[in-house]
Amino acid sequence: MRRIADCRLWQGHAGDARNVYALLDREIEAVVDLADSEPPLVLPRQIVYCRYPLVDGAGNPPWLIRVAVQTVATLIRSEVSAFVFCSAGMSRSPVIIAAAIASLRGGSLVDGLRIATDGGRGDVSTSLLQDVAKTMGLDSECSNLSTF
Repeated sequence: MRRIADCRLWQGHAGDARNVYALLDREIEAVVDLADSEPPLVLPRQIVYCRYPLVDGAGNPPWLIRVAVQTVATLIRSEVSAFVFCSAGMSRSPVIIAAAIASLRGGSLVDGLRIATDGGRGDVSTSLLQDVAKTMGLDSECSNLSTF
């Protein structure tokens, strides 16, 4: 589980999400589940649970991408302590967080991805990144993906 700089957002994978004690220790108020192949979580009632099952690649409905990004952006803007995850924590969650950050701060999707991965490495699906950029009207600079 990795903290995203300058906000109350955490990012990780499905194993992190199943560790309820770690979520409670970090005072997580909301969980955003982006994994399409993981079973839904069972969380304590004080944690808000949002599930947007995205495919890690092309073919996601634009409305689903849009609502996932807008939810994460709203959580960031509202300063809610939230955890965003996908199966491995390497593609869907960083891309959706990146789009939310880019939407809020006016930067590019790749700039948001640098923040979402905390300068670390990821395994970002180029087709997912392109679909999110197109849906959200963001500059993806997909040629720079070799840095992730």
